[in-house]
Amino acid sequence: MTRSVLFVCVHNAGRSQMAAAFLADLGGDLVEVRSAGSAPADSLNPVVVEAMAEVGIDLTAETPKVLTADAVQASDVVITMGCGDACPVFPGKTYRDWALDDPAGKTLAEVRVIRDEIRNRVRALVRELTYGGGRPKLLEECRNARTCSTRSGCGRGCGCGRGRCRSCRPTSSGTARRCSCTGWTRSS
Repeated sequence: MTRSVLFVCVHNAGRSQMAAAFLADLGGDLVEVRSAGSAPADSLNPVVVEAMAEVGIDLTAETPKVLTADAVQASDVVITMGCGDACPVFPGKTYRDWALDDPAGKTLAEVRVIRDEIRNRVRALVRELTYGGGRPKLLEECRNARTCSTRSGCGRGCGCGRGRCRSCRPTSSGTARRCSCTGWTRSS
């Protein structure tokens, strides 16, 4: 079942854009992602765009979007980031507030810290949404799983069905494979 998540901050120019981009990257086809702002800016914060580019995520085509009741109603989970009470509340939705510094006016070094905190929170959210808070311990527990065909790592993806695995790589033991998107391992 695809879950939908809406990230909301005031200007939709920094925090919510970073969170949405990380969730789209890490959640793959299992999560539908939206972001919006209660008072959207004209454009994204250029320092945020630069910080995300450093980790391989391109935000140059993104634009701030206005928060609508329809976007909230269409989402299963609504995560706010400093937008106060601007977000409409509907029954049956899960609401969370992530207390994060606003990247507006911050240096690149300061935005990196915010970016990394958002990435960590999104990773935990992905585990929660896709695996009920845990994560598969063995390859067999992962949807549509396939084993790696070579001892050194196939480099073709682990086949976990999430669509975002970069490769199966040997772990330090040399006999296990690690999925780069979920972190589970399988001994060969």
